[in-house]
Amino acid sequence: MLELVRPIAEWGVAIMEILGIFIIAGFALYALACVPVYVLKRDRAENIFLQLRQRLGRGILLGLEFLVAADIIHTVAVELTFETVGVLLIIVLIRTFLSFTLEVELDGRWPWQNKD
Repeated sequence: MLELVRPIAEWGVAIMEILGIFIIAGFALYALACVPVYVLKRDRAENIFLQLRQRLGRGILLGLEFLVAADIIHTVAVELTFETVGVLLIIVLIRTFLSFTLEVELDGRWPWQNKD
């Protein structure tokens, strides 16, 4: 059974990692493509910068979620050892910290705070 699960999990991990990378790159390109529209509307430079950061930040957050999911699948289904669990813990902590700090940068509040 393990011989069947491992290749499927490896393919799933590769697909999720590629999706995460494409999401980040795609949102970056999308954010940059929106800038000329705002310039044509004669929007203020501060607003253009804010919109660019918001779109790019959201893309990074979504891409990070896919990359974390891929790491979890890889550790649990492909290579479950104490060493890989420790590496997974460090990766998840770093990416969670990045997600929280991006959320604070984008929304100006912690994710668990009310939107008031």
